[in-house]
Amino acid sequence: MDKLKVIFLALILSTCFMVSGYADEVTTIIKDALKQYKNGDYVEATNNLEYATQLIRQKKQDKLQLSLPAPLDGWTGKSEAPQADGTAMLIGGTSAKRNYYRGSSIITIGIIADSPFLQSIMTLFNVPLIATASGGMLEIIKGQKAIVTYKPTDKQGDIRIIVAGRILITLNGINVSKEDLIAYAKAVDYKKITTYY
Repeated sequence: MDKLKVIFLALILSTCFMVSGYADEVTTIIKDALKQYKNGDYVEATNNLEYATQLIRQKKQDKLQLSLPAPLDGWTGKSEAPQADGTAMLIGGTSAKRNYYRGSSIITIGIIADSPFLQSIMTLFNVPLIATASGGMLEIIKGQKAIVTYKPTDKQGDIRIIVAGRILITLNGINVSKEDLIAYAKAVDYKKITTYY
């Protein structure tokens, strides 16, 4: 990252937080980065900006985690440990995940936001023949376009939903009915996710 990018990023980030009146460790680190930049310590300025960026990703991840639904009746839930770039490390973006259990049945809901990987997934939604070629069915769930794949003989399946063109929601089920998967897909608060992210 060259000097111009460092100062530009620092000024934008600090301005955003000062305008909102939101003071925390992120603003402190950004202020330190600005001081280091002015003192010619470009390496530390860059390191601090990258650290601040990671903290912001973690805050975004925390909000995504809060948007995952509570367990439905008869189910229990367990959230994954926060990983700002964990599941999405190889494909970029921010992720959140939660598992739901009922006896031997497991449903996992995952969210990946702002990943370049989403462009390839969008192709499935824009070209229905590609989605249905692998056994998927196009459906509308709670007003959202979804690709539903379910194997009754195996009692497993998955649902993929793109929200606002930048957020991928996946549901994977093992030893579940299609109705179980659909019920959890309907339990997701899509409006909340878009306002959070």
